[in-house]
Amino acid sequence: MTDVTGAPVDVLQTLFHSEQGGHEQVVLCQDRASGLKAVIALHSTALGPALGGTRFYPYASEAEAVADALNLARGMSYKNALAGLDHGGGKAVIIGDPERIKSEELLLAYGRFVASLGGRYVTACDVGTYVTDMDVVARECRWTTGRSPENGGAGDSSVLTSYGVFQGMRASAQHLWGDPTLRGRKVGVAGVGKVGHHLVEHLLSDGAEVVITDVREESVRRITERHPEVAVAADTDALIRTEGLDIYAPCALGGALNDETIPVLTAKVVCGAANNQLAHPGVEKDLADRSILYAPDYVVNAGGVIQVADELHGFDFDRCRAKASKIYDTTLAIFARAKEDGIPPAEAADRIAEQRMAEARRR
Repeated sequence: MTDVTGAPVDVLQTLFHSEQGGHEQVVLCQDRASGLKAVIALHSTALGPALGGTRFYPYASEAEAVADALNLARGMSYKNALAGLDHGGGKAVIIGDPERIKSEELLLAYGRFVASLGGRYVTACDVGTYVTDMDVVARECRWTTGRSPENGGAGDSSVLTSYGVFQGMRASAQHLWGDPTLRGRKVGVAGVGKVGHHLVEHLLSDGAEVVITDVREESVRRITERHPEVAVAADTDALIRTEGLDIYAPCALGGALNDETIPVLTAKVVCGAANNQLAHPGVEKDLADRSILYAPDYVVNAGGVIQVADELHGFDFDRCRAKASKIYDTTLAIFARAKEDGIPPAEAADRIAEQRMAEARRR
């Protein structure tokens, strides 16, 4: 069922009436000449222009695309708030298979739509879009980050994303064991692609014992050929059951923490780069009930958004690394708030982010 605009009624219910809504603006974009169909969702600009990536994905329906944009934009508000950025949260999705329909014409059309928002939304890369795509979008829109160094950008953000996750792990170790080093700790990394393989390097440099798994054999081989001391698990199911595992780092798909995985998880800490690790509400309590410390994903994986935000001020890697280092302090503050309020860390993180946004609105 749709309303007079053709938008699904349940999406409008989410936008205007549910706790998951409250978005400031949702823009539906279409350019028939290029085949572009896109949704730009701005959740909050309380802290500044909304910042978030552009996802290019073959959604099953337009309703699914709108719902994803709303959810992702809301998540970016919280991520940017806890990263200490002067940015609100936004996200865009382009509907379609990027392998089939992505073209220069389509990306330029998308850039014009982003530009029409006059700086209320700053875009970047996400699933299905890359640095080269942002270089094209930037030809029509100056509010574009995640560009190549040749075009004034910072390039690949996975280096600082992995560094931030490492800082989150150090904070977890400090909170749980009283020492921020990972020396002698057994860490399982699920997904050793762009971010995961950098994380492995940090862990090995700090003296950790590392176990990895990935669906792509070439990703595993890239690490084991360089570091034969790294152990390999057959799959994620085997990894999370590894005896003596201290930390589990999901760095691939979302929903890694669910009703099936939590009961068999041997790790005492979960801290990884994957987005949306909690499969559904209530999972954070299940982790707490098993005394598993959870470092909220949107806090520890914020190194990438810290990097792209810095492009707007003339990218400086050392400045970004210093900001990403603060993920350590932020993670510790979340654990302290969780203990003080008697709530799981995921809920504590939300409260701190909401407090920062509320204070900004009152100014």
